[in-house]
Amino acid sequence: MITQYHRPLTLDEAIALIARPDAVIIAGGTSVNADPGRKPGTAVDLQALDLAGIDTDGESIRIGSTTRLQDLVDSPLVPATLRDLVRREAPNTIRNAATIGGTIGTADPESELLAGLLAFEATLTLARAGSTTEHALDEILEDPALLNGAIMTSVSIPSNGVAAADRTGRTPMDRPIVMVVAHRSPDGTVRMAMTGVSTRPIIVEPDQIATLDPPSDFRGSPDYRKSLAGVLSGRVLATITGGEPT
Repeated sequence: MITQYHRPLTLDEAIALIARPDAVIIAGGTSVNADPGRKPGTAVDLQALDLAGIDTDGESIRIGSTTRLQDLVDSPLVPATLRDLVRREAPNTIRNAATIGGTIGTADPESELLAGLLAFEATLTLARAGSTTEHALDEILEDPALLNGAIMTSVSIPSNGVAAADRTGRTPMDRPIVMVVAHRSPDGTVRMAMTGVSTRPIIVEPDQIATLDPPSDFRGSPDYRKSLAGVLSGRVLATITGGEPT
């Protein structure tokens, strides 16, 4: 329940407001609206700040934290593989409100977009009172407390390389049981990320699949998930070998 609402006009004002112990950051507001049982809090709406937009310097792509997911789908600057993962993140009614910053902050353990950003070695820029820092997305997912007292201003990924993704679900439109995405840099470095094999999207080295200890639920046992991880990773790695940039 929202007890107070603030729409700061400057980043400094927003940073001061989120220092309140009951502060809730909103941009698209989709996660706040979806949680009617949330404790009473003060809403700090970032929509008046100039934090949206997608641009590139030819080597990296910078995505403002309040950029709508649908804008990622529509942008030719965003790699095709990531655009496909954004489409799977939510229906278009949600994509037109939800933001990339909110998606990262919510940290859905089955988010295909988060896995894609991990594979692309995404870095986040965080603004705090008197300082700006950069963190790898993997750091943030491992320790969400790094976001405390900070406002995410942008997400950066490389603009070059080759990427591919594959998934298995009960139906084509269902959340995946296991999903694998990989990105190969021009220097040959490969990063592969997965969902469905841990409590969050994680980076997995190809030779570490046998050591995975996936969770179990009604959709599949740990052994089944591990088997899927092996099959899907083989397909994805084969696709990015000698493939065209995507």
